[in-house]
Amino acid sequence: MRLAGGLLCVVLFFAAILYVTQAETSVECTVCIHFGGAENCATVTGPDEQQARMQATSTACAPLSSGVTEGMECSRTVPAMVRCGG
Repeated sequence: MRLAGGLLCVVLFFAAILYVTQAETSVECTVCIHFGGAENCATVTGPDEQQARMQATSTACAPLSSGVTEGMECSRTVPAMVRCGG
C-alpha cells in the first residue's frame, strides 16, 4: 500500500511539472531581423505572444549586433518577418 501511494505521488509530481512546462511555452514566434546589412531569424516559445516575440527579436539580433547600443538599435528595428502561433 505504501509503495502504491509513493508511486502515485511520483506520477502526480511529474504530471504537474509537465503541465507547468506546457503552460509556460504556449506561444511560438519566429522573427527575422535585417540589421547592419545582414539578416537573421530566430524561433522562441514563451508564455504569451508579446514575450515570445520580444525574446525572438533579441535572439535574432544577438549575432547581428555588437555591444549594448547596437543591440538596442537592432531590437527597435521593424522585423522583416514575424510569425506567431500557439
